[in-house]
Amino acid sequence: MGAMKRAVWALLTMIAAAGLIVSHTARADDGYRLWLRYVPAHGQWLSRYRAGASELVGADTGVAQAELLRGLTGILGQPPTVSGDVTRNGAIVFGTPHSSALVRSLALDLRRVGSQGYVIRSLSIHGHRATVIAANTDIGVLYGAFHFLRLLQTREPIARLDITARPRIRRRVLDHWDNLNGTVERGYAGSSLWQWQSLPEHLSPRYTDYARACASIGINGAVLDNVNATPYILTPLYLRKVAAIAGVLRPYGIRVYLSVPFSTPVTLGHLKSADPLDPKVGAWWTAKIAQIYREIPDFGGFLMKANSEGQPGPEDYGRTQAQGADLLARALAPHGGIVMWRAFVYSTGAHSEDRARQAYDTFKPLDGRFADNVLVQVKNGPIDFQPREPFHPLFGAMPHTNLMLELEVTKEYLGQQTSIVYLGPLFQEALRADTWAQGAGSTVAKVIDGSLYGERLTAIAGVANIGSDRNWCGSIFNQANWYVFGRLAWNPDLSARRIAEEWVRMTFTNEPRFVAPVVKMMMGSREAAVDYMTPLGLASQMAAGTHFGPGPWVAPAKGMPADWSSTYYSRADAGGIGFDRTVSGSDAIAQYAPHLAAQLANPATCPEDLLLWFHHLPWDYRLRSGRTLWDSLALHYARGAAWVKEARQTWSGLSAYVDPQRYRLTADFLAIQEKDAQWWRDASIAYFQSISHRPLPAGVAPPPDTLADYEAFCIPYVENSPAGGPGCPPADVTVPR
Repeated sequence: MGAMKRAVWALLTMIAAAGLIVSHTARADDGYRLWLRYVPAHGQWLSRYRAGASELVGADTGVAQAELLRGLTGILGQPPTVSGDVTRNGAIVFGTPHSSALVRSLALDLRRVGSQGYVIRSLSIHGHRATVIAANTDIGVLYGAFHFLRLLQTREPIARLDITARPRIRRRVLDHWDNLNGTVERGYAGSSLWQWQSLPEHLSPRYTDYARACASIGINGAVLDNVNATPYILTPLYLRKVAAIAGVLRPYGIRVYLSVPFSTPVTLGHLKSADPLDPKVGAWWTAKIAQIYREIPDFGGFLMKANSEGQPGPEDYGRTQAQGADLLARALAPHGGIVMWRAFVYSTGAHSEDRARQAYDTFKPLDGRFADNVLVQVKNGPIDFQPREPFHPLFGAMPHTNLMLELEVTKEYLGQQTSIVYLGPLFQEALRADTWAQGAGSTVAKVIDGSLYGERLTAIAGVANIGSDRNWCGSIFNQANWYVFGRLAWNPDLSARRIAEEWVRMTFTNEPRFVAPVVKMMMGSREAAVDYMTPLGLASQMAAGTHFGPGPWVAPAKGMPADWSSTYYSRADAGGIGFDRTVSGSDAIAQYAPHLAAQLANPATCPEDLLLWFHHLPWDYRLRSGRTLWDSLALHYARGAAWVKEARQTWSGLSAYVDPQRYRLTADFLAIQEKDAQWWRDASIAYFQSISHRPLPAGVAPPPDTLADYEAFCIPYVENSPAGGPGCPPADVTVPR
């Protein structure tokens, strides 16, 4: 046996010993393998394609080869032959022109794929059928390997492949809101993935599996710590820990980034201020960043939250956001680092006329003043990751500034751990929104991929939903939101439905009788949640602090900003409901392009799913259906709750197609979601009916409890809620039915 074959068999032995190659019938599936299960194929597909992936040819002995061996062995039920040249039909040839003489001899045109893309071709080599996975870089080969394995997992034809792929967005980043003490802000999947106390000596195997999962969907960056940051991440002790994580992620093409407070030169450097125009501050950052790059040569840069929700920032010194960002940018530029500067800036002091205006009003005048290695990171909507928002008006309004999109993968406002809400439609809606900045077709996707204004530095971020839970994301279906973020970050034009089908096939089964109803359920889940939580453009109607459960009655508390309350957004009164953002109100509509602003300003042409975002309308206002606003609102609440009942029934008929462990977890969570949706329906109708004083439309049952019962009820110990927090009743309070 040659040295290469001995090495391959040794690798396969280690994989098998680790339990990474198992039959799907060998044990219950706990969700740890995510969408990379690589279970054996059966029946006609296997007999047809086993010969189509029987020989592995490549000089690369790194992670791409290891993944191909793992995947092919699992899917085909036997390891492929490994050789240095094509000797039989069904060879898989992989590598770069630099690493493989065989790939170099094929003279493939790789100019279009850049440094991250790849080609997958079906060719004849030395008279044998072969599949070639080629790229300019090792990471491109790895991405191509994952693409090929995805085709096998989803049982796609592989006989005549002609694929050229490259990412539309260069930096595709997960933002982990993880704290150094192991907690995760807005995390619903256990404690932090990063085990800081045992680093750098102990490297958890989960770090490698995390990197594999990210690379499989093209994610190439990770911000390791919370945007509400601590400066201690920049101490030598923690930089060594960060360097250890970076060493694990590096082979998978993932750079690490860090969040730091703007005031770090004061707290760590003992300077008197963090004024961005103070030469001493600039010198401190220059020295600190040089230290970081000595530990982590490919460090990506910083994510900064400044002058938001009490965080320090340049405005503390009378400076602009651009001056603050450029301070860091100058120190990072010689090393190739970037600054991701969040536009999530709003006043938490005096009452603001409209919080939705504040980021635009702050950043629009600064267009063109940010350094070339700064990206302004903008949330998909102008408030805060609501179930539905219009796109943020900054997209399309800053043609001379690099903008990146921030999406929330963790479901802070959408049922958190237990609700099935597939975020693909929400992400797709945000990416396809037309800003009209350069006429029709000026989508948010074209803003952030650089094609609208020609920016070369492009990026997208997703707030991660990953933790220490065995299944990574708290529930099986929350994994789909990690998956769809990565796939859309690579190509924003992909279909959310197609991605859902991929995920279902890879995560569960290719059985059509399972795939079709589950994909349908996923695609309807986000709209159902909007219906029972915030229909017709309402926003921020959640319980205070926890963002879990209904709280439409939450009014401004003493000492707290008005825009941290639900009544601030609904503006419900005897005359009607909704936030007037037309010229007669806050005029936030004027922040959009004229063509779009004119459409939004007229209730008759404004999309009805955003109607109450932009307009305060009478309860008896007639929608296009002919129903009154009040009747439509009540029917939306009822429709959303009814959808969850139907989804639960759908899942109950699918137990034959999924292992018992994942089936039961999902069934249990759907039972919880059914109760939660009913709670939302009943509490919201009770509150708004107490203001509208109108009867419920036919078919909508009255809430079973009084408004006082719903207002008195809260859940202590919910994530980010202090035990027995504000408004929590005595322990023996009656729970609304």
